[in-house]
Amino acid sequence: MAKDAISMAVIKRLPRYYRFLEDLKRAGVVRISSRELSARLGLTASQIRQDFNRYGGFGQQGYGYNVEQLHSEIGRILGLHNRYTTILIGAGNLGRAVANHMVFESRGFELVGIFDKKESLTGQLIREIPIRNVSGLDEFCLENRPKVAVLCLPPEAARALVPQLIELGVQAFWNFSAYDIALDYPDLPVENVHIGDSLMTLCYKISEK
Repeated sequence: MAKDAISMAVIKRLPRYYRFLEDLKRAGVVRISSRELSARLGLTASQIRQDFNRYGGFGQQGYGYNVEQLHSEIGRILGLHNRYTTILIGAGNLGRAVANHMVFESRGFELVGIFDKKESLTGQLIREIPIRNVSGLDEFCLENRPKVAVLCLPPEAARALVPQLIELGVQAFWNFSAYDIALDYPDLPVENVHIGDSLMTLCYKISEK
């Protein structure tokens, strides 16, 4: 099936499958059935089989799924082997937390540069990467050719910076700002992370309960 025929709902389930299989691998589990996956993930066995069949199917009738093989196949589908060169802009509390706690290398990315506008932060290390001033962004990008930018900025700062980053060759954004990049650049791959929206969704769930 063509990739453009696969719904975003299916695509967004793939990382969850990958994380769960990673845990099974660590626990020494060799194989698992769709029914067992269903019980642990809260999805129907039919849904899980349909999701996997969209990419060709990986199980054997009567055997189930080989955990290591399925984990590897989903990683391949997600493109985790690519190691896209990545820069992070905004080294405040949020940016530091993202840089320190996200294992970029095992998720398909390589963090190569961190930037902030505050002169006082220049030279400080995060994950052994020195914070650079944004004034040096052009030179760094021309030399290192990052493909992805992580934006941990206020929305207006992000709005002003995105055109410059696109001009410098950045092709995708992991966006923690409230600026909706897709409105101005609908063809760019963008993943928006709205922490406030997530908290309000939790508020709704509690209220409904």
